[in-house]
Amino acid sequence: MPVTTVSAAVHITPVVIKTFLKHTKNKARRLKASQEDSIPQDDIFFDEAFNIVKAFIELGTKNTVESLQAFTNTHVPAPYWALVRPIVVPFSSCNEAADALIEWFGPDELKYVVGGERWWQVRGLNGVDAEWVAEQQDVGPNHKTHPTTGAKLKSAEADIVRLEKLDKVMYYIHGGGYFWGSINTHRYQILHYAQKFKGRAFTVNYRKAPQYPWPCALQDVLAGYLYLIHPPPEAFHKPVPPSKIVLAGDSAGGGLCLSLLTILRDLELPMPAGAVLISPWVDLTHSFPSVMQNTPTDIIPQYGFLAKPSTLWPLPTKPENGGRVVKTVSNEPPEPGKAEPLDPELALHNRKKQDNDDVYGPGKPVKSQQEMLDSSGQTPSSSNPVTPDDNEGLEDEDLDLYEPKPPKVLMENPNATPLELRSQIQLYASTEQLTHPLVSPILQGSLGNLPPLYILGGDGEVLRDEIIYLAHKAAHPEQYPARSGILRSGRQKENSKKFTKPTKVHLQIFDGMCHVLTVFMFTQTASYAYRSIAEFVNHVTKYDEAHLERNPFPELHQPPEVIPGVGDNVSGRGDEKESHILKKKTHTNPPSAQGDSEKGVEGNDSSASDVNIYLENRSVTIENVLENKADTLRSTTSLDPQTDIPGVIMVRERVDIHGEVRPMEPASSIPALQMKPSEIGIIKEAPAMRWATGQDLWDKRYAKHADKAIEQQARYKKKADRLIREALTQGFVHRSHGTANESTSSPQNPPEENTPPRKVRKRTSLGRIQALRRWGPLDLEDENPPKSAIAARRDTPEAVALLKKSIYYTAPATHLNIPRLKPMHALRAAFDPHDDPNKPPPQSVSEQQVTAHFIPVHGLRVWDNLLRYVGRKSKAKAVDGIKSTVGELPTISKSGH
Repeated sequence: MPVTTVSAAVHITPVVIKTFLKHTKNKARRLKASQEDSIPQDDIFFDEAFNIVKAFIELGTKNTVESLQAFTNTHVPAPYWALVRPIVVPFSSCNEAADALIEWFGPDELKYVVGGERWWQVRGLNGVDAEWVAEQQDVGPNHKTHPTTGAKLKSAEADIVRLEKLDKVMYYIHGGGYFWGSINTHRYQILHYAQKFKGRAFTVNYRKAPQYPWPCALQDVLAGYLYLIHPPPEAFHKPVPPSKIVLAGDSAGGGLCLSLLTILRDLELPMPAGAVLISPWVDLTHSFPSVMQNTPTDIIPQYGFLAKPSTLWPLPTKPENGGRVVKTVSNEPPEPGKAEPLDPELALHNRKKQDNDDVYGPGKPVKSQQEMLDSSGQTPSSSNPVTPDDNEGLEDEDLDLYEPKPPKVLMENPNATPLELRSQIQLYASTEQLTHPLVSPILQGSLGNLPPLYILGGDGEVLRDEIIYLAHKAAHPEQYPARSGILRSGRQKENSKKFTKPTKVHLQIFDGMCHVLTVFMFTQTASYAYRSIAEFVNHVTKYDEAHLERNPFPELHQPPEVIPGVGDNVSGRGDEKESHILKKKTHTNPPSAQGDSEKGVEGNDSSASDVNIYLENRSVTIENVLENKADTLRSTTSLDPQTDIPGVIMVRERVDIHGEVRPMEPASSIPALQMKPSEIGIIKEAPAMRWATGQDLWDKRYAKHADKAIEQQARYKKKADRLIREALTQGFVHRSHGTANESTSSPQNPPEENTPPRKVRKRTSLGRIQALRRWGPLDLEDENPPKSAIAARRDTPEAVALLKKSIYYTAPATHLNIPRLKPMHALRAAFDPHDDPNKPPPQSVSEQQVTAHFIPVHGLRVWDNLLRYVGRKSKAKAVDGIKSTVGELPTISKSGH
């Protein structure tokens, strides 16, 4: 059964019941064992929500990739109180982003690492689906005409103009493992952010892997940013100043944010005011220890993101050459733990020096891992560039026929024979690409010279260690260099020397919390996180670059920022504690941190509770900084109530389950920060074998599905071939296939060499040639796209749909005409439920949103409603406690006395 609302309910209902029954028993057992430290699971609402999310993701692994994508990319209407306006980021912005990436990669990297410059620009839609998001009550009045041009506005256009009242923009990039999730799964969270910082949000539905693997998503998120700051003439919003934009993203979206920032930095494009990274996934090799340690306390499946076989995934559909992970049959290169370079000149040079035999053929005795590592130090490795003299003897045909050997796994026992991977292990990119700095940005040559970063993670999540390492690498670029193999790239080597300025970082790790803690927005910790993120957005978009260079942290701003709508008695303990600190350090009275309103934030007590936590934590942060418990350029022991605390590079904090902060332990006592650069971005035995164990179980469980998928692949390949043949008979002309007369020629009946192609009409059907659509699936000669990319495939239904749309409906500029469907073809299409000759075929669910027709209440809407219900119940309990506590405290006057 595919992933649907019904199947999710059937799968999750027993989990809800089981969790409820076990909750009281587990809590009583902990109390009996005198475990006084609280954990998030002590709250029944969190315990239920945690297990619901975990069960849903597990359900996704028991279905095909396309099924999970379709469910999480189903359009869900926005709530009535929200202003949500869908738009499309047009080809002009997409092409601008493509040109920037082409400049970043350079010709060699495009050819050998990316696989070309055309395939990743192929898309089914006419741009990137995107949305403007805000609260109705925060936007300006309706406009019937454009305030500048005077042109009449449609309703959707008028709403975009109304949004201009809100100058602050959060550009949110959603997560989902780079292959699932959408605007619809994250809309309620994005609305919550916009509500908190009183601004507007912009978000894109970027193309997902494996149909559109790296760097497709990167092009789309860059196009969205350029659309904001350089809108095309047809856009209805004014250019947004980069100083008013804050990037934000969770999980895969956090990784995309970081990669986007490094591209902007490297190309000297305008940078945003700051970025919020929530549980960013920045190491796709899984080389940090927490990946193996924290599985029981996280929502990520034990074996990773597996899937039931389909025509699309896994690759290969069934194990080949003895299995997906086997003992290596060749000596290095590549070295254990690494993939062979995709640059053939370097790889073939190493091979010739090593004098290795074929990958799968019989050769010299295979060495142990230690012997391979010892011998690799005597030959040029991936850390040393190849000189022109080294290339003598490399023939051109060697470069053309080059294929990288399977990546080897770094074994825990140095005397063991390394394993090698013969299957793709991540959906986002090929195994050879996983160590590219734009795939795994933890491997960037430097993360210095970036705008201020606010990084949040859970102590119980599998990505905890890479999150901590990322934050420290950004704040201290010279202390955490990239390994030498990464620095062989000219750009990364240059970056390591050029970008040495520390990035200002606020790192917070939340006790007991799992991956993307903001999903559980009803908890006190998440409530504080939303408020703290909002204050970060407000701060970095309010002040100029010089001010932010002195202090990008809102907690350290003096006088304290005014939070609109906070009443005199809302913050209670926080103001009392801050007053005490200020008096102790300066012997002066602090200014008021409250606004003039007597109501709580947003007019309700539940909002006042997160403000209260934030204000109290601000006081603790100030105290810790003054006690030299933060990374600073110079020591600060006194506080001027009218001047920011300057010179702080990094604020490092832990947050307990009640939302209260405390200083993080020294870097010297954090194991992840003791790792050597050579240990990072390496394919290691434990995570690789865990994945292989799970994949073997899936291969056996779904063996019949794999056989069926292979049969379907053959049928779709025939369908694609027939589609092209019929298009040629209908007058289609393209350089990759020629005319119909050329296609029917044979050695016995060759075409006349000097016969010019017959004249064709530019438009002969319902479709049209789009001048700004650069490339289509038939334009990929001489390119080497990843095996999963549907732009180059013909054996999946989505690949055929992309091909048909490109030929008949929205052709790229390279096509000379649009062929006309003959009556016979239209009649045949009428009997195919998946075909309609009068409109383009639906595109991949990794790109195009799905419209639900049968079930009025979709599972995503049910989840949103559940979050709101649990949030109301949880906050009601919290507010009762706050009211009783505040009632016991003395009232603090505005003067601070």
